[in-house]
Amino acid sequence: MSFRRKPTLNDIARESGHSIATVSRALSQPALVQPDTLARIRDVATRLGYVPNRKARALASGHSDTIGVVVPTLNSPIFSSTLQEMQRAFAAHGYQLLIASHEYDQANEAAALGQLLSHGVDGLVVVGAERPQASWAMIEAANIPLVQMWEGREGHDRVTVDSFQAGYLVARYLLDIGHSRIGVICGRLQSNDRQQARVNGIRAAMQEEGLTLARTQISEQPLTISAGRSGCTTLLEMVPRPSAIIGTADLLAIGGMIEAQARGISVPGGMSFAGIDNVDVAAHLSPSLTTVDIPAASIGTETAALMLRRLTERAPEAETAIKLPITLVVRHSTGRPDRA
Repeated sequence: MSFRRKPTLNDIARESGHSIATVSRALSQPALVQPDTLARIRDVATRLGYVPNRKARALASGHSDTIGVVVPTLNSPIFSSTLQEMQRAFAAHGYQLLIASHEYDQANEAAALGQLLSHGVDGLVVVGAERPQASWAMIEAANIPLVQMWEGREGHDRVTVDSFQAGYLVARYLLDIGHSRIGVICGRLQSNDRQQARVNGIRAAMQEEGLTLARTQISEQPLTISAGRSGCTTLLEMVPRPSAIIGTADLLAIGGMIEAQARGISVPGGMSFAGIDNVDVAAHLSPSLTTVDIPAASIGTETAALMLRRLTERAPEAETAIKLPITLVVRHSTGRPDRA
């Protein structure tokens, strides 16, 4: 197999009839080049298949035009929505996302952070605040802009939602329509501040009614539909059986509802189900899922806007904390408990 030589700036200059300096300026600072010259150079570059050498550019400029993002998982409609909006915003400003996931493992997250920082990313985005101090030390030593999403610690920029309130809202609604036997299917609580806060919000709402959320009323599961079915199976062994089940992520609630229906339990007549997230499919299930809307796309948009501001400001501002609103969405998977 033979390989063609990679086209260079010299090739584009020769083909376009412009100097190497003009070609370089057109490809790196297009606003400084006349439109007709820019169009000619870009046309030649495209025809030759020219791809800029980002490593060389980064060495020369001190910038890589990349943003590192570490998320818990890519197998999530919520994080996918957030990443899509971030990609759209960053691409419009000439930045490329470098994405890593850690599957809720702190050692994997530390490795991913190290890899992204070693690639010289210009900014870093992470999810949540709970991670070992060694990971925080690595982040802070990099001395680049950082934005936290969903949850965040003081001292750094953050775009958050009130995860505690999300749990509280959905539990408060179920209590208000008469439920007192509530089971919870949640994600793994260790090292996941979003899931911890949602469960704590549910617990607080129940405590207002003099109810406790016992450990036997909680089933920790991976954040998947199949795990939601497993969690429901576990909670159905409670005596007495719960009249309502909350999934602290919609995927868990959906899985639980599927399992209940497979066992012949009517939803919501025999058991109510509610989630948190408001993923797109939640409105299209039968019955449609009551949930709390978490504005995942807006988290991505606001995070990108905040990061872009940090990358262009001359004098660093004080940290920015943005908290986005959440909303209870009542649909058809919940109803008053059967008192029979």
